[in-house]
Amino acid sequence: MNRKKISIVTLMIILSSFVFVVAIVALFFGDWLDATFNVIGIRIATLFVAFAAFVSSTAFSFLIYMHNKTANKANDDANHRAELFREQQFASTNYSIIEFMDRMLIYKEMQKYIDKYVVEKDLDFHMLDSRISQNDVLINPDNYTFISVKIPFRVVEGKMVSSIFFDKLRFKRNNENYEFIPSKSSVNNPVYILYNEQTKRNNAIINLIVLKDCNFFIPSQINDFSKIAINLEVTSLLGVRVKGINELYFTNPEQIEGDGTNTYRINSSNFTLSEMPRVTKLYSNNL
Repeated sequence: MNRKKISIVTLMIILSSFVFVVAIVALFFGDWLDATFNVIGIRIATLFVAFAAFVSSTAFSFLIYMHNKTANKANDDANHRAELFREQQFASTNYSIIEFMDRMLIYKEMQKYIDKYVVEKDLDFHMLDSRISQNDVLINPDNYTFISVKIPFRVVEGKMVSSIFFDKLRFKRNNENYEFIPSKSSVNNPVYILYNEQTKRNNAIINLIVLKDCNFFIPSQINDFSKIAINLEVTSLLGVRVKGINELYFTNPEQIEGDGTNTYRINSSNFTLSEMPRVTKLYSNNL
């Protein structure tokens, strides 16, 4: 029982006790009252009748109040469950599941984008090696290498994609793991989505930041990776989000392009859901 109900019951008990005590006092002091006032029996009877009427009406009112509270709570719960059901039904038919495909490209990031984002103290579309500091990157960008990763993708189930965010990116190479995380200012990192008019495919582009002496990617060499795991969330055009882990298995390049780009043919892409489809907060507020 909550505090409000306890307060009401306490008030009822106090008032009922007061009326009852007054009636009992009038009964025991009947002789004195009879000597002072006339027709004491009728007045005592009136007090008892008033006490019974007060108690019964108060108890009945309280029962009606409790019933209304229970009915309102039941209606609120039913409306909340109905809203959740509608939201789940909407999410179950309007999500997006993507598959990375074709050829992944890894190359040095273009200087104009470094100047646009990093030099301007903005790390959007960039992920950091987990061993480096974001503040140091912004203060000393010349000490770091900026690498772009472009991966074509397609929607294998659901609606058109509105946005993709990477929570974590892990490369495995020669039994060494390279883990990339978003900047400290964000929980996840937005991915730049580029549509290729020639291939008619969407590409997810993310930029990675490593120290210059790191052997993660050397443009003049063939860089072999055995596996890539991507923690990501995909939001459909209708505002439904899914989270999962995508593992890429591919054939490492046998040669590099003239500009130092490494091309990796993706043999398989396995997507595992870690969170069921859910309507984003921004969209649900408009329902």
